[in-house]
Amino acid sequence: MKSQAAIMRGVGKDWEIHQIDLAEPGEHEVLVRMRAAGICHSDDHFSTGDTVPTPEMAELMVAAGMPAPDYFPMIGGHEGAGVVEAVGSGVTTLQPGDHVGMSFIAACGKCRWCVTGQTFICDVGADLFAKSAGPDGVSRRWLGNEALTAMTQLGTFSEYVVTSEDALIKLDPSIPFHAAALVSCGVTTGWGSATVSAGTEPGDTVVVIGTGGVGMNAVQGARAVGAQHVIAVDPSALKRDLAPKFGATHTSESAEATIELVRGRLRPAEWCTSRT
Repeated sequence: MKSQAAIMRGVGKDWEIHQIDLAEPGEHEVLVRMRAAGICHSDDHFSTGDTVPTPEMAELMVAAGMPAPDYFPMIGGHEGAGVVEAVGSGVTTLQPGDHVGMSFIAACGKCRWCVTGQTFICDVGADLFAKSAGPDGVSRRWLGNEALTAMTQLGTFSEYVVTSEDALIKLDPSIPFHAAALVSCGVTTGWGSATVSAGTEPGDTVVVIGTGGVGMNAVQGARAVGAQHVIAVDPSALKRDLAPKFGATHTSESAEATIELVRGRLRPAEWCTSRT
């Protein structure tokens, strides 16, 4: 089938809109008609080259037995939500008409990694930037004779997406598509950084520096797990005004001012100097 998509051909290149060929969903794959897509800074990192290995790094990757990086041309986007149009063989959790959100790392929920809480290294989500996809290792997306990479095997900057069933989460139809799209990456990354990575506990004081899409959700996560004080730090007055709605107890315009705030008003006398 045909689909319009936003494609980047290389570092420093602009996004181009092209009509591409998209394969029908194969085994355990789903065709989704996109209704909303988020733009993450990670998409821009490919334009600037910040996440593209240097030639020296690429040589090291190959020497270590890893495939040579071959990112371009790439369909951008890894945040999104839409409606299931069709399902491939073996799909059991979704059917046409279902509303779905997307996960930028597919997770089967059954392998040894998933059942031990390490869904981020699930084998299904391992080849995030390979041109091949699925168990047959065949590309699902083409521009003429060129196989296309889909960012994190999604490529949400497209009218339609073919991806693994394990990269999709069924949604209640009442959830707005634009909200679900943000949960795909920005919300979960911020929330997880405060709750899981930082290990925030009830009563903690948490400082979040930068309250964009990820930072604001770190504020949310820290407050949700019981942090007593959550300080949102951002030079933008607009973001500081919004932060209390997401759970911030205090705001600050700079890291320097925040240090004084924590040392002064928020530091109980009984705290020892080693507490962080």
